[in-house]
Amino acid sequence: MFQYAVARSLAIRKKVPLYLDISPYRTYKKHQGFELKRIFNCAGEIATAAHIRSVLGWCALPGMGGLAQQQSAIRRFLCPQLIVEPHFHYWPKIWEIPDKAYLVGYWQSEKYFQEIAATLRQDFTFCQPLSEVNQDWLQRIKACNAVSIHIRRGDYASEKVTRNVHGLLPLTYYHRAIRYLTEQLEEPTFFIFSDEITWAKEHLRLPASHYFVEHNCGGESYNDLRLMSACKHHIIANSTFSWWGAWLCSSPSKIVIAPQQWFAIKGKNTEDLIPNNWLRM
Repeated sequence: MFQYAVARSLAIRKKVPLYLDISPYRTYKKHQGFELKRIFNCAGEIATAAHIRSVLGWCALPGMGGLAQQQSAIRRFLCPQLIVEPHFHYWPKIWEIPDKAYLVGYWQSEKYFQEIAATLRQDFTFCQPLSEVNQDWLQRIKACNAVSIHIRRGDYASEKVTRNVHGLLPLTYYHRAIRYLTEQLEEPTFFIFSDEITWAKEHLRLPASHYFVEHNCGGESYNDLRLMSACKHHIIANSTFSWWGAWLCSSPSKIVIAPQQWFAIKGKNTEDLIPNNWLRM
C-alpha cells in the first residue's frame, strides 16, 4: 500500500500513467500475495514485460536490475530511470525523478502522499461486499467508542531472521497504551485483532469492555483491516497492516498510538514513518 501510494502520488503530480509490476509475487509465498486489485478500488494497470522494458531498457534483463540496485554509481550512470529508495526515511528528491521511472523500495512515509490523502482514501475503499458476520461486527464498532488494538506475531514470532529485524512488541507497550486511552476516552470499547488471537486472549489484560475479532482468516484476513479502519481510535503494532488500518480512519479527532521503537535492528531512521499527529509510546 505504501508503494502504491507513492507511485500514485507521483503519477498524479507528473500527469503520467501508473503501472504496477506484480511479477515478484510469482515467487512470494507469505501472506496472500498481491491483493490490491482484488480488495481495493485502486487505479493503475498491471505492468507487462513490454511496459517494464520501455522504462528500464536493457536494465530490465534478468539480473541487471539487481546489479543496478546494489551499485548506486552504476545505477545512476547506466539506468537513471531505476529509482531505488536511498534510505528508510523520507527522501525529498523523489519529486525530481524522471517522468518515466521504475520505483524500488518501501517508501514508508506519509510525506510521500499526504497531498493526495483524499484520493488515496477513495482508492483504498473496499470493493468486496461485507459478509453478514463482518456487517454485524461493523455495526457493533460504529455503535460505541471503538478502539482497535493490533497485535502482530506470526512470522515475527516464528521466523528468527524476521524477528531479529522487526522484533516483538512487549506487553508493557499495549498495557501502557490501553491505560492512556482508558483515561482519555469516555467508555472506550477495545476490539483486538491479531494473527495469533489465542496468544492475545491469554496475555492481554483489558480493564474495559472488549472483543476479540478472530473470524477473518486466509483470503478474508483483509477484513480485519477494514474493521480496524472503522474504529474511532487505534493502538497499532510495528506493522504496516495496522498502520494503514489507523490511517484509513478519516476521523480528525482520532487518537493513534504507535510504538516508540519500530524495528529490533538499529540504524533505521523511522522519524518519518509515524505521522506527526500520532503518539509514540
